[in-house]
Amino acid sequence: MSEEKQQEAKTDVKSSETVEIKTAAETKPEAATDAPAGEKKTSPRNGGSRRRRQGDRRGGRRGRRGGRQERVRPEFDQKIISIRRVTRVMAGGRRFSFSVSMVIGDKKGRVGVGIGKAGDTQLAIEKAVRNAKKNLIRVPLDKEFRIPHDVHVKYASSEVMIMPAPGRGLVAGSSVRTVLELAGVKDITAKLFSRSKNKLNNARAAVEALKQLKLR
Repeated sequence: MSEEKQQEAKTDVKSSETVEIKTAAETKPEAATDAPAGEKKTSPRNGGSRRRRQGDRRGGRRGRRGGRQERVRPEFDQKIISIRRVTRVMAGGRRFSFSVSMVIGDKKGRVGVGIGKAGDTQLAIEKAVRNAKKNLIRVPLDKEFRIPHDVHVKYASSEVMIMPAPGRGLVAGSSVRTVLELAGVKDITAKLFSRSKNKLNNARAAVEALKQLKLR
């Protein structure tokens, strides 16, 4: 075969390959879409995920604009003075429950002592709060939140004496201090004469003492 015939055969093969490449490019769907120069082609999956992310961010921003809701301060301050696990023996075995003693007050002259019993601690606390609200008393105080005179009371096995003490602050112990603190009393001294360690009786003795106060 001469050199001229070999060159003609090579040119025919190249031309056929270029024709096949052009036809394949024309049949592709991407070639039909006209994309502006300089933009990156994104697949539909990536575009959907980006839109979702943008929507989440917008929703998060909208939620943040509202701000956090401030907690509503409760009307009464609460403090547990004693919590006991009570065992009751039945025919089928032992049954356990909880007994909670609680003092509530607004530190403006109102105070109450309550007790709650339940199988769950949280339920017992709720019952104690409800019972304390039923037994609320108002302490007669002057403008400086001081008691007018001293008082001495005995309740069950507890005996307590409460006296005004200007300039000394709150001087008391056991659950009597909790009652006076939540009642909002200032410059007062309390003394327990009994040896009883029952905090519920001591708190109730303090409440009975506050009941006997009278403004002059």
